[in-house]
Amino acid sequence: MKAPQDIILRPVITEASMAAVQMKKYTFKVAKTANKLEIGKAVEQLFPGTKVAKVNTMNCRGRYKRMGMHGGYTPSYKKAIVTLTEDSKTIEFFDSMM
Repeated sequence: MKAPQDIILRPVITEASMAAVQMKKYTFKVAKTANKLEIGKAVEQLFPGTKVAKVNTMNCRGRYKRMGMHGGYTPSYKKAIVTLTEDSKTIEFFDSMM
């Protein structure tokens, strides 16, 4: 069993993810090996009072970037959008960002 801190790596702060906070959808960058059940349990453990209704995941591949004549790829990562139930407590970190 992995620790919740090893599964949830960092929040994703973008315009689209901040707009989804009003619908109780929170976006996180997660470990590539984590599955939906592990992600849901990790969110409930890291943020007490939250209840996860649904977890959507996507694998984002690295983009090709150039620096002069040298090129390479940025690291790929996995992203999860966690939807909380209606009676669930919100995540305070995202509320302070708005």
